[in-house]
Amino acid sequence: MHEGKYALSTGYAAGVTPEELSEQVRGALSDLARSQGLTVDIPEVVHLERPRNRDHGDYATNIAMALAKSAGLSPRDLAEALCAVLSQWPGIESASVAGPGFINIRLDTAAQGELARTIVSAGEHYGHGTLLAGQVINVEFISANPTGPLHLGHTRWAAIGDAIARVLAAAGATVAKEFYINDRGVQMDRFGASVMAVAQGKPVPEDGYHGGYITDLAAAISAQHPEFALLDDAEQVSAYREAAYELQLAQQQQVLELFRTHFDVWYSERSLHESGAVPAGLQRLREQGHVFELDGALWLRTTDFGDDKDRVLIKADGEYTYFASDTAYYVDKRNRGFDRAIYLLGADHHGYVNRLRAVAACAGDDMDANVEVLIGQLVKITRAGEEVKLSKRAGNIVTLEDLVDEVGVDAARYSLIRYPADSPLTLDLEVITQHTSDNPVFYVQYAHARVCSVLRNAQDLHIDWRSADFEPAALSTEQESALLGALGQFPRIVAGAAELREPHRIARYLERTATAYHRFYDNCRVLPRGDEPVTEEHLARLWLCAATRQTIANGLQLLGVHAPERM
Repeated sequence: MHEGKYALSTGYAAGVTPEELSEQVRGALSDLARSQGLTVDIPEVVHLERPRNRDHGDYATNIAMALAKSAGLSPRDLAEALCAVLSQWPGIESASVAGPGFINIRLDTAAQGELARTIVSAGEHYGHGTLLAGQVINVEFISANPTGPLHLGHTRWAAIGDAIARVLAAAGATVAKEFYINDRGVQMDRFGASVMAVAQGKPVPEDGYHGGYITDLAAAISAQHPEFALLDDAEQVSAYREAAYELQLAQQQQVLELFRTHFDVWYSERSLHESGAVPAGLQRLREQGHVFELDGALWLRTTDFGDDKDRVLIKADGEYTYFASDTAYYVDKRNRGFDRAIYLLGADHHGYVNRLRAVAACAGDDMDANVEVLIGQLVKITRAGEEVKLSKRAGNIVTLEDLVDEVGVDAARYSLIRYPADSPLTLDLEVITQHTSDNPVFYVQYAHARVCSVLRNAQDLHIDWRSADFEPAALSTEQESALLGALGQFPRIVAGAAELREPHRIARYLERTATAYHRFYDNCRVLPRGDEPVTEEHLARLWLCAATRQTIANGLQLLGVHAPERM
């Protein structure tokens, strides 16, 4: 078979995705209301479901039941009238009423099959949408001290926060990913004193930092800066503190890049104070009338907006509180042009939810629209049912680097993202490192690699499916229809993950889609055997394979997980 033998078919319109079908139902409702003089409050989105029994059709909706009262009709009468309009729309084979007013919709086989070409043509943009277009969002998902390695809690947010930012961007938002460096306060002096003590051969102070990484830092700094030993103790603490800060922050940045979590902004708490942003933020709060003085201290009346108590901004001795930094940091984000500030905080920060919402309100903002706080739960690592500590250099904690060394970036990211962030999580190392279908990340990646293998085999047989006549109506089996239905759901899944800040929905979707592909592959012969001629069915199935590969790759990309071509 020679390249270029097949001519491109142009006999069909773009494939009908669930989103496009939803718009068709809305259009049919508008036509019906106009022709019959009905008053109907048409929703922005008509929700569709895939019936469990495919004999009932490709999609179902209860829209007639929801709108019947406002239309002044019984649900069944409205459903029948709507079905009569829908049945005339291109791409819809039939629309019928079931029960008290459910509408079952069956797509024309060709229209449904054409979705494969729509997906392949869209490429890496398939699944992207405009739900959040025009929104400018700041996602701050790690706030850490530069005094040690990033621990397992940071690791969960490094994966989930990055995935949230990716799906927000896929939904049309302009997103900045931000890391807040807690580089101000007594912990920095303790850090410097710990490194200095080890460099001097002395015990680490009781309230200092312990672990092999402190020894590593002390050795590196002593080698680079032997002159530090000539300084007096006060100068040495400062010198070791700043040098250790630089090295430890660089280590955090390096391991996050290894983890495929790239931050657009590394925001220093020090810079917040040095730039004058803290007094500027307090002035904004004063102007809104929520700042008051009591017992020589300056307070913010956050109880006006749901906080459990008012908060001190400046103590009686004139020192700014950490909360003053929090308020100034929020105001600074808004001054930088962000419509919404999303904070991802750890399980011990529940008190910050109302506190940060109150800060937004005290600054004159809408605390529902301009600020959002997500709380993540703890992660536990087990092997053979027993909790394990992986740390090599950081004392009694599990670090991001430890987990990646143990299981790899793909398994770590996927496993951390696969579950809702607000649920406690236990990762079984034996499961997430298996190369079997029991391991979800392997199962999805294997589906992608399997599709790639089929497409390579087609190339080896010189089947130029891209240039061939594509007959979407040839995709007519139950397994093909189920796979097309799964692929068509992807844009809705991405939009929902973005709107709800739940990237685990994409992981679960990919697993369902992988299952649909494996069933299709096991039941539908894709490539000809021996001297069999290449039929329109083979070609259509290759388009479906390519559409599946693209969809799985796009989904894995949103999770920051590789889509391997061979396994």
